Amino acid sequence: MSPELISILVLAVVFVIATTRSVNMGALAFAAAFGVGTLVADLDADGVFAGFPGDLFVVLVGVTYLFAIARANGTTDWLVHAAVRLVRGRVALIPWVMFALTGALTAIGAVSPAAVAIVAPIALSFAARYRISPLLMGAMVVHGAQAGGFSPISIYGSIVNGIVEREKLPGSEITLFLASLLVNLVIAAVVFAVCGGPRLWARGAVTDDSATGAGSTGGTGGGGGSGAAGAGAKTGNGTGTRTAPAPTAVAERPDAPAAVRLTTPVIATLLSLIALVVAVLGFDLDAGLTAITLAVVLSAAWPEDSRTAVGQIAWPTVLLICGVLTYVGVLDEMGTITWAGEGVGGIGVPLLAAVLLCYIGALVSAFASSVGIMGALIPLAVPFLAQGEIGAVGMVAALAVSATVVDVSPFSTNGALVLAAAPDVDRERFFRQLMAYGGIVVAVVPAVVWLTMVVPGWG
Repeated sequence: MSPELISILVLAVVFVIATTRSVNMGALAFAAAFGVGTLVADLDADGVFAGFPGDLFVVLVGVTYLFAIARANGTTDWLVHAAVRLVRGRVALIPWVMFALTGALTAIGAVSPAAVAIVAPIALSFAARYRISPLLMGAMVVHGAQAGGFSPISIYGSIVNGIVEREKLPGSEITLFLASLLVNLVIAAVVFAVCGGPRLWARGAVTDDSATGAGSTGGTGGGGGSGAAGAGAKTGNGTGTRTAPAPTAVAERPDAPAAVRLTTPVIATLLSLIALVVAVLGFDLDAGLTAITLAVVLSAAWPEDSRTAVGQIAWPTVLLICGVLTYVGVLDEMGTITWAGEGVGGIGVPLLAAVLLCYIGALVSAFASSVGIMGALIPLAVPFLAQGEIGAVGMVAALAVSATVVDVSPFSTNGALVLAAAPDVDRERFFRQLMAYGGIVVAVVPAVVWLTMVVPGWG
């Protein structure tokens, strides 16, 4: 068996173990990089570490550190309440506000699961309170997170653009961002139309003000929103009947504040987020170093608000990305990427190879890490992209969208967060709904993005 084939089989084993045993894929990838690099490729430690993505490590730590401070001092709570107040009781707008809010959070640097963890509990609580389909609300939250997930200063955007730059491929940060934004916006519109959106418009506005005063889930992840929908409430899958709710019908965490004031730390954090956007987009400064600098300034000014922020950095995500990309670096050092790419290109039909990669990315990502899949697949596409028959910009965008749009699957982190955050629902039925919807997305979206982005030859 050739060394190249062994390294690919080891990568497959890493994905399988990470999926079935709940072991961090990055840790497995580091171990695989050490084992394959030393035993198969005869690399020393320097050769193994040659692929460690130091620049992406700084970006990940910097932006998640800054966002952890924003969660700790109530800035994200303020953003959630400000967005919710915009609906002024119009129920049909609530799903779209949640879509826009998660998109804005990921666009300014929040990790996608963190944004979903913040917004999903309050969104699903509103779904229970106002008889909105939980599938509709959950899909809007997840697709919103992915809609903003590829901005130039976002985690996903930084990862993909860094890989493109490192592989010396033609790239377009704006095209990547707009591709994901438009695809997820279209999907959200379809889900809204199919899952009861028109009926929500027919309701008009509600008369109570619970949408603006309760249910803050702010800076925590995962478990919030699992409380009951309120005394006297009786719900099914979001479309059934319910009795008159009590005033506290919107589920909330016991420690969640009823309202968030625009305090000095919150104002300073909002200005810091704006400064990050201006610095990166206007002055082309490094996003990671800029974010760390802003976070340090906020920490020095208000140490009580940021005392736990370092511990809330997305270390599992950092480990995941750095581990997978380090293993990909080992593959590059031993020539596996070139070998595999030539094999895919050897199919003789580059467009067929492209659509196969899109489906591989979607299928595996529905059960494993999206960022891990992107880190592995984009370099594998480099050799046949170098042939010039397929546009690199369109192919990278198609791979990125295919690998992330399926995160509504209940087996992915985002889908699991939505499932956990839904109060007062038949959880088994909701799980089946998410699984069926995820299957439809896996079956349809890769072909659509291939037809619209790869076949026309973008880039």
